[in-house]
Amino acid sequence: MSVAFRRESDEEHLEPKFEQPIAPGPNLVTARGLALIGARVDAIEAAVAAETDEEARKVLLRDLRYWHTRQTTAELAPEPEEGEVGIGSSVRVRMNGAERMIVIVGGDEAEPGEDRLAFSAPLARALMGAAVGETVAFAGKADAIEIVEIV
Repeated sequence: MSVAFRRESDEEHLEPKFEQPIAPGPNLVTARGLALIGARVDAIEAAVAAETDEEARKVLLRDLRYWHTRQTTAELAPEPEEGEVGIGSSVRVRMNGAERMIVIVGGDEAEPGEDRLAFSAPLARALMGAAVGETVAFAGKADAIEIVEIV
């Protein structure tokens, strides 16, 4: 029989399992973000210890490698200057006539649906360094966002 029609095993045809990608750049976090990463590591370690299925365990171990890396590379972001938007700031902005409160956080702590934006997000980058009363450009529009309050 020709080699073209021979199949060694099903393992040959499985998609490779790659590690989870890690965002480039510094892993800046807030104190809350660092605590969340620690809690995630603890939860995954407990799940690994309890898991009996080998395939599910491999998936958990892959996740654990990712979160261990995030934990060991985490750097607490410096406190923003007084009156200036930075990582860890809660900032009330006015955009298109509507106000909203945005919290600027580290990448792993981001929850855009809850207005927790990663410092690397375009909107967060536009706000960084601004002060109350300033307007900043966003999405190609000058003076698109007004900084109303910084907490």
